[in-house]
Amino acid sequence: MALAKSDWSAADQQAGFGLPARYYYDGAVFDQEKRNVFLKSWHLVAHVNELRDCGSYVTFEVFDQSVLVVRGRDGEIRAFHNVCQHRGNRLVGTRCGKVNLLTCAYHAWTYSIDGTLKAAPHTERLAGFDKAEHGLRGVSVNIFAAFVFINLDPQAMPIAAMAPGAEAMIRRYVPDLDRLVSIEVSDVAVPANWKVIQENSIEGYHFDFAGPAHAQLVSLIDFQHYSLRPHGNWWTYIGPPRSDATHAYGVPLQGATWQTDSFFNFGLWPNTTLYVFPYADVLGTFIMTPTGPEESTLRFAYYGAEGRALPDLTRACIHWMNGVLGPEDIRLNESTQKGLRSMGFERGRYVIGDESDSRGEHLVRHFHKLCYDAIHA
Repeated sequence: MALAKSDWSAADQQAGFGLPARYYYDGAVFDQEKRNVFLKSWHLVAHVNELRDCGSYVTFEVFDQSVLVVRGRDGEIRAFHNVCQHRGNRLVGTRCGKVNLLTCAYHAWTYSIDGTLKAAPHTERLAGFDKAEHGLRGVSVNIFAAFVFINLDPQAMPIAAMAPGAEAMIRRYVPDLDRLVSIEVSDVAVPANWKVIQENSIEGYHFDFAGPAHAQLVSLIDFQHYSLRPHGNWWTYIGPPRSDATHAYGVPLQGATWQTDSFFNFGLWPNTTLYVFPYADVLGTFIMTPTGPEESTLRFAYYGAEGRALPDLTRACIHWMNGVLGPEDIRLNESTQKGLRSMGFERGRYVIGDESDSRGEHLVRHFHKLCYDAIHA
Protein backbone atom coordinates (compact mmCIF):
# COMPACT_ATOMS: atom_id res chain seq x y z
CA MET A 1 0.00 0.00 0.00
CA ALA A 2 1.40 3.39 -0.97
CA LEU A 3 2.02 5.95 1.75
CA ALA A 4 -0.33 8.93 1.78
CA LYS A 5 0.06 12.02 3.90
CA SER A 6 -3.69 12.00 4.44
CA ASP A 7 -3.22 8.88 6.57
CA TRP A 8 -2.80 11.23 9.53
CA SER A 9 -4.50 14.45 8.58
CA ALA A 10 -4.23 17.82 10.28
CA ALA A 11 -7.80 17.29 11.44
CA ASP A 12 -6.85 13.95 13.02
CA GLN A 13 -3.95 15.58 14.82
CA GLN A 14 -6.05 18.52 15.98
CA ALA A 15 -8.65 16.11 17.32
CA GLY A 16 -5.98 14.32 19.37
CA PHE A 17 -5.66 11.08 17.42
CA GLY A 18 -2.33 9.28 17.19
CA LEU A 19 -0.59 7.64 14.25
CA PRO A 20 -2.60 5.01 12.40
CA ALA A 21 -1.93 1.44 13.51
CA ARG A 22 -0.33 0.43 10.23
CA TYR A 23 2.59 2.78 10.93
CA TYR A 24 3.72 0.09 13.37
CA TYR A 25 3.75 -2.90 11.03
CA ASP A 26 3.45 -1.82 7.40
CA GLY A 27 6.48 -2.66 5.25
CA ALA A 28 6.19 0.53 3.18
CA VAL A 29 6.33 2.65 6.33
CA PHE A 30 9.33 0.68 7.55
CA ASP A 31 11.17 1.18 4.25
CA GLN A 32 10.61 4.92 4.51
CA GLU A 33 11.86 4.92 8.10
CA LYS A 34 15.02 3.10 7.07
CA ARG A 35 15.71 5.60 4.32
CA ASN A 36 14.54 8.86 5.90
CA VAL A 37 15.14 8.26 9.60
CA PHE A 38 17.80 5.72 10.51
CA LEU A 39 20.19 6.16 7.59
CA LYS A 40 20.17 9.90 8.34
CA SER A 41 20.31 9.90 12.15
CA TRP A 42 22.98 10.00 14.84
CA HIS A 43 23.61 6.66 16.53
CA LEU A 44 25.35 6.28 19.88
CA VAL A 45 28.14 3.70 19.56
CA ALA A 46 30.32 4.08 22.67
CA HIS A 47 31.57 6.30 25.47
CA VAL A 48 34.84 8.05 24.60
CA ASN A 49 36.60 6.06 27.34
CA GLU A 50 35.79 2.84 25.51
CA LEU A 51 38.01 4.22 22.74
CA ARG A 52 40.68 5.68 24.99
CA ASP A 53 43.71 3.80 23.64
CA CYS A 54 45.31 4.07 20.24
CA GLY A 55 43.82 1.36 18.01
CA SER A 56 40.82 0.66 20.25
CA TYR A 57 37.69 0.16 18.17
CA VAL A 58 33.99 -0.62 18.21
CA THR A 59 31.72 -1.68 15.38
CA PHE A 60 28.09 -0.70 14.99
CA GLU A 61 25.40 -1.89 12.59
CA VAL A 62 22.51 0.06 11.11
CA PHE A 63 20.48 -2.54 9.22
CA ASP A 64 22.94 -3.99 6.65
CA GLN A 65 25.47 -1.18 7.11
CA SER A 66 28.43 -1.86 9.39
CA VAL A 67 30.55 1.01 10.72
CA LEU A 68 33.99 0.76 12.31
CA VAL A 69 34.96 3.46 14.85
CA VAL A 70 38.62 3.61 15.89
CA ARG A 71 41.03 5.83 17.82
CA GLY A 72 43.97 6.88 15.62
CA ARG A 73 47.61 7.31 16.55
CA ASP A 74 47.05 11.06 16.53
CA GLY A 75 44.31 10.69 19.16
CA GLU A 76 41.51 11.39 16.70
CA ILE A 77 38.40 9.20 16.72
CA ARG A 78 37.37 8.30 13.17
CA ALA A 79 34.63 6.16 11.64
CA PHE A 80 34.71 4.16 8.43
CA HIS A 81 32.44 1.86 6.48
CA ASN A 82 33.51 -1.57 7.70
CA VAL A 83 34.37 -2.94 4.27
CA CYS A 84 37.53 -3.66 2.31
CA GLN A 85 37.85 -1.56 -0.84
CA HIS A 86 39.06 -4.52 -2.92
CA ARG A 87 36.10 -6.93 -3.16
CA GLY A 88 33.76 -5.73 -0.43
CA ASN A 89 34.70 -8.20 2.29
CA ARG A 90 33.79 -7.03 5.79
CA LEU A 91 36.99 -6.05 7.59
CA VAL A 92 36.14 -6.52 11.27
CA GLY A 93 33.66 -9.05 12.63
CA THR A 94 33.89 -8.41 16.37
CA ARG A 95 32.04 -5.73 18.38
CA CYS A 96 35.10 -4.23 20.05
CA GLY A 97 38.81 -4.70 20.47
CA LYS A 98 42.20 -3.19 19.70
CA VAL A 99 44.29 -3.26 16.50
CA ASN A 100 47.50 -1.84 15.08
CA LEU A 101 46.49 -2.39 11.45
CA LEU A 102 43.30 -3.46 9.69
CA THR A 103 43.97 -6.45 7.44
CA CYS A 104 41.31 -8.01 5.25
CA ALA A 105 41.09 -11.77 5.84
CA TYR A 106 40.36 -12.39 2.14
CA HIS A 107 43.26 -10.95 0.12
CA ALA A 108 45.29 -9.22 2.87
CA TRP A 109 44.71 -5.65 1.82
CA THR A 110 45.96 -3.77 4.86
CA TYR A 111 44.87 -0.38 6.14
CA SER A 112 46.27 1.97 8.74
CA ILE A 113 43.91 2.88 11.57
CA ASP A 114 43.57 6.31 9.92
CA GLY A 115 41.94 4.52 6.95
CA THR A 116 44.77 4.78 4.42
CA LEU A 117 45.67 1.72 2.37
CA LYS A 118 49.17 0.56 3.40
CA ALA A 119 49.57 -2.67 1.45
CA ALA A 120 47.76 -4.56 -1.32
CA PRO A 121 49.58 -7.73 -2.48
CA HIS A 122 50.58 -7.86 -6.15
CA THR A 123 49.07 -4.47 -7.02
CA GLU A 124 52.55 -3.33 -7.97
CA ARG A 125 51.82 -5.16 -11.24
CA LEU A 126 48.89 -2.85 -11.99
CA ALA A 127 49.63 0.16 -14.15
CA GLY A 128 48.54 3.39 -12.49
CA PHE A 129 47.41 1.77 -9.21
CA ASP A 130 47.56 4.39 -6.45
CA LYS A 131 47.03 3.21 -2.88
CA ALA A 132 45.99 6.73 -1.92
CA GLU A 133 42.84 6.30 -4.00
CA HIS A 134 41.72 3.12 -2.23
CA GLY A 135 41.50 4.08 1.43
CA LEU A 136 38.51 3.28 3.63
CA ARG A 137 35.39 5.38 3.13
CA GLY A 138 34.73 7.73 6.01
CA VAL A 139 31.56 8.11 8.10
CA SER A 140 30.55 11.23 10.06
CA VAL A 141 31.48 11.25 13.77
CA ASN A 142 30.34 13.53 16.62
CA ILE A 143 31.46 13.57 20.26
CA PHE A 144 28.49 14.71 22.33
CA ALA A 145 28.19 14.59 26.13
CA ALA A 146 31.30 12.35 26.20
CA PHE A 147 29.65 9.77 23.93
CA VAL A 148 30.65 8.89 20.36
CA PHE A 149 27.95 9.05 17.70
CA ILE A 150 28.06 8.14 14.00
CA ASN A 151 25.81 9.20 11.11
CA LEU A 152 25.69 7.66 7.63
CA ASP A 153 24.46 10.96 6.18
CA PRO A 154 27.50 13.12 5.30
CA GLN A 155 25.28 16.22 5.36
CA ALA A 156 23.94 15.60 8.87
CA MET A 157 23.57 18.54 11.23
CA PRO A 158 25.98 18.31 14.20
CA ILE A 159 24.31 17.15 17.40
CA ALA A 160 25.25 20.32 19.28
CA ALA A 161 23.28 22.33 16.67
CA MET A 162 20.46 19.79 16.60
CA ALA A 163 20.11 19.74 20.40
CA PRO A 164 21.22 23.16 21.69
CA GLY A 165 21.54 23.29 25.46
CA ALA A 166 21.17 19.54 25.89
CA GLU A 167 24.73 18.70 26.90
CA ALA A 168 24.78 21.36 29.61
CA MET A 169 21.57 19.90 31.06
CA ILE A 170 22.96 16.35 31.00
CA ARG A 171 26.11 17.47 32.80
CA ARG A 172 24.05 19.06 35.58
CA TYR A 173 22.59 15.66 36.42
CA VAL A 174 25.67 13.56 35.59
CA PRO A 175 28.73 15.48 36.84
CA ASP A 176 31.03 12.48 36.29
CA LEU A 177 30.12 12.24 32.61
CA ASP A 178 33.74 12.41 31.38
CA ARG A 179 34.93 9.76 33.87
CA LEU A 180 32.46 7.04 32.95
CA VAL A 181 33.58 3.54 32.05
CA SER A 182 31.50 0.64 30.77
CA ILE A 183 30.09 -1.77 33.35
CA GLU A 184 27.99 -4.03 31.15
CA VAL A 185 26.23 -4.12 27.77
CA SER A 186 23.40 -6.43 26.75
CA ASP A 187 21.23 -6.74 23.65
CA VAL A 188 17.64 -7.97 23.93
CA ALA A 189 15.44 -8.90 20.98
CA VAL A 190 11.86 -7.60 21.30
CA PRO A 191 9.00 -8.52 18.91
CA ALA A 192 7.70 -4.95 18.65
CA ASN A 193 8.07 -1.92 16.43
CA TRP A 194 10.71 0.51 17.70
CA LYS A 195 8.12 3.31 18.06
CA VAL A 196 6.05 1.19 20.45
CA ILE A 197 9.11 0.88 22.69
CA GLN A 198 9.96 4.58 22.47
CA GLU A 199 6.41 5.69 23.23
CA ASN A 200 6.31 3.51 26.34
CA SER A 201 9.42 5.24 27.65
CA ILE A 202 8.26 8.85 27.17
CA GLU A 203 5.00 8.98 29.09
CA GLY A 204 4.14 8.71 32.76
CA TYR A 205 0.50 7.75 32.21
CA HIS A 206 1.10 4.01 32.64
CA PHE A 207 3.27 4.18 35.77
CA ASP A 208 0.38 3.79 38.22
CA PHE A 209 -1.20 0.86 36.41
CA ALA A 210 1.37 -1.21 34.47
CA GLY A 211 2.63 -3.59 37.15
CA PRO A 212 4.56 -3.96 40.41
CA ALA A 213 7.89 -2.75 39.00
CA HIS A 214 6.33 0.53 37.88
CA ALA A 215 4.69 0.87 41.28
CA GLN A 216 8.15 0.59 42.85
CA LEU A 217 9.43 3.36 40.57
CA VAL A 218 6.45 5.56 41.48
CA SER A 219 7.34 5.11 45.15
CA LEU A 220 10.69 6.84 44.46
CA ILE A 221 9.51 9.80 42.35
CA ASP A 222 7.65 12.97 43.28
CA PHE A 223 5.13 12.96 40.45
CA GLN A 224 3.69 16.32 41.47
CA HIS A 225 6.90 17.81 40.09
CA TYR A 226 7.60 15.28 37.31
CA SER A 227 8.16 17.14 34.03
CA LEU A 228 8.18 15.93 30.44
CA ARG A 229 9.53 18.54 28.03
CA PRO A 230 9.91 18.51 24.24
CA HIS A 231 12.81 20.53 22.81
CA GLY A 232 12.49 19.94 19.09
CA ASN A 233 14.79 17.02 18.20
CA TRP A 234 15.43 16.18 21.85
CA TRP A 235 13.34 15.83 24.99
CA THR A 236 13.65 15.31 28.72
CA TYR A 237 11.57 13.73 31.45
CA ILE A 238 12.78 14.47 34.95
CA GLY A 239 11.37 13.66 38.37
CA PRO A 240 12.73 14.70 41.78
CA PRO A 241 12.85 12.06 44.52
CA ARG A 242 10.11 11.47 47.07
CA SER A 243 11.08 12.85 50.46
CA ASP A 244 9.59 9.86 52.30
CA ALA A 245 11.56 7.14 50.45
CA THR A 246 13.55 4.89 52.79
CA HIS A 247 14.46 2.02 50.44
CA ALA A 248 15.19 1.68 46.72
CA TYR A 249 15.48 -1.56 44.74
CA GLY A 250 15.22 -3.52 48.00
CA VAL A 251 18.19 -1.73 49.62
CA PRO A 252 18.03 0.81 52.50
CA LEU A 253 18.91 4.39 51.55
CA GLN A 254 20.48 5.10 54.92
CA GLY A 255 24.24 5.33 54.55
CA ALA A 256 24.15 4.92 50.74
CA THR A 257 25.76 7.39 48.32
CA TRP A 258 24.84 8.33 44.77
CA GLN A 259 25.60 10.87 42.07
CA THR A 260 22.07 12.21 41.66
CA ASP A 261 18.81 11.39 43.38
CA SER A 262 16.59 12.45 40.46
CA PHE A 263 14.96 10.31 37.82
CA PHE A 264 16.63 11.97 34.81
CA ASN A 265 16.08 11.03 31.16
CA PHE A 266 17.39 12.65 28.00
CA GLY A 267 16.13 11.54 24.60
CA LEU A 268 17.74 12.34 21.24
CA TRP A 269 15.79 11.84 18.03
CA PRO A 270 15.08 9.19 17.00
CA ASN A 271 16.06 6.38 19.38
CA THR A 272 18.75 7.26 21.94
CA THR A 273 18.09 7.70 25.66
CA LEU A 274 20.54 8.53 28.46
CA TYR A 275 19.09 8.09 31.94
CA VAL A 276 19.82 8.02 35.65
CA PHE A 277 17.52 6.19 38.06
CA PRO A 278 16.88 7.65 41.52
CA TYR A 279 19.68 7.04 44.05
CA ALA A 280 21.81 5.05 41.58
CA ASP A 281 25.43 6.00 40.92
CA VAL A 282 25.28 4.83 37.31
CA LEU A 283 24.27 6.20 33.92
CA GLY A 284 22.30 3.97 31.60
CA THR A 285 21.87 4.13 27.84
CA PHE A 286 18.74 2.71 26.25
CA ILE A 287 18.77 2.35 22.47
CA MET A 288 16.04 0.76 20.36
CA THR A 289 17.23 -0.34 16.93
CA PRO A 290 14.65 -1.63 14.44
CA THR A 291 15.45 -4.93 12.78
CA GLY A 292 12.11 -5.26 10.99
CA PRO A 293 8.65 -3.65 10.90
CA GLU A 294 7.66 -5.55 14.06
CA GLU A 295 11.06 -6.42 15.53
CA SER A 296 13.68 -4.44 17.44
CA THR A 297 16.86 -4.94 19.39
CA LEU A 298 17.21 -3.10 22.69
CA ARG A 299 20.72 -2.31 23.84
CA PHE A 300 21.01 -1.74 27.58
CA ALA A 301 24.37 -0.35 28.69
CA TYR A 302 25.52 0.89 32.09
CA TYR A 303 28.40 3.22 32.92
CA GLY A 304 29.95 4.04 36.30
CA ALA A 305 32.60 6.54 37.39
CA GLU A 306 36.11 5.21 36.93
CA GLY A 307 37.99 4.54 40.15
CA ARG A 308 34.87 4.51 42.32
CA ALA A 309 33.52 1.24 43.70
CA LEU A 310 29.99 0.47 42.58
CA PRO A 311 27.67 0.84 45.61
CA ASP A 312 25.46 -2.08 46.61
CA LEU A 313 22.40 0.09 45.97
CA THR A 314 23.58 0.77 42.41
CA ARG A 315 24.20 -2.92 41.77
CA ALA A 316 20.69 -3.60 43.05
CA CYS A 317 19.33 -0.95 40.65
CA ILE A 318 21.02 -2.57 37.64
CA HIS A 319 19.72 -5.99 38.68
CA TRP A 320 16.22 -4.53 39.16
CA MET A 321 16.29 -2.81 35.77
CA ASN A 322 17.48 -5.95 33.96
CA GLY A 323 15.35 -8.45 35.81
CA VAL A 324 12.22 -6.61 36.93
CA LEU A 325 11.36 -3.28 35.25
CA GLY A 326 12.87 -4.10 31.85
CA PRO A 327 10.96 -7.38 31.41
CA GLU A 328 7.73 -5.73 32.62
CA ASP A 329 8.08 -3.03 29.96
CA ILE A 330 8.99 -5.55 27.27
CA ARG A 331 5.83 -7.54 28.02
CA LEU A 332 3.84 -4.33 27.49
CA ASN A 333 5.67 -3.72 24.20
CA GLU A 334 4.90 -7.22 22.93
CA SER A 335 1.25 -7.05 23.94
CA THR A 336 0.82 -3.63 22.31
CA GLN A 337 2.37 -4.83 19.05
CA LYS A 338 -0.07 -7.72 18.92
CA GLY A 339 -2.99 -5.39 19.60
CA LEU A 340 -1.98 -2.98 16.83
CA ARG A 341 -2.62 -5.81 14.37
CA SER A 342 -6.23 -6.15 15.56
CA MET A 343 -9.04 -5.48 13.09
CA GLY A 344 -10.73 -3.74 16.02
CA PHE A 345 -8.13 -0.99 16.34
CA GLU A 346 -7.34 1.81 13.91
CA ARG A 347 -5.74 4.62 15.93
CA GLY A 348 -5.44 5.78 19.52
CA ARG A 349 -6.49 8.93 21.37
CA TYR A 350 -3.93 10.95 23.32
CA VAL A 351 -4.66 11.52 26.98
CA ILE A 352 -3.38 15.06 27.49
CA GLY A 353 -4.59 17.54 30.09
CA ASP A 354 -2.14 20.37 29.56
CA GLU A 355 1.56 20.62 28.77
CA SER A 356 2.46 20.39 32.47
CA ASP A 357 0.52 17.15 33.00
CA SER A 358 3.04 14.69 34.48
CA ARG A 359 0.81 11.73 33.55
CA GLY A 360 0.00 13.02 30.05
CA GLU A 361 1.03 11.87 26.59
CA HIS A 362 2.18 15.16 25.07
CA LEU A 363 5.70 13.78 24.49
CA VAL A 364 4.12 10.90 22.55
CA ARG A 365 2.30 13.43 20.39
CA HIS A 366 5.54 15.34 19.86
CA PHE A 367 7.35 12.12 18.94
CA HIS A 368 4.62 11.14 16.48
CA LYS A 369 4.98 14.47 14.68
CA LEU A 370 8.74 13.98 14.36
CA CYS A 371 8.18 10.47 12.99
CA TYR A 372 5.48 11.51 10.55
CA ASP A 373 7.43 14.46 9.18
CA ALA A 374 10.57 12.34 8.70
CA ILE A 375 8.75 9.38 7.13
CA HIS A 376 7.10 11.67 4.57
CA ALA A 377 10.15 13.87 3.96
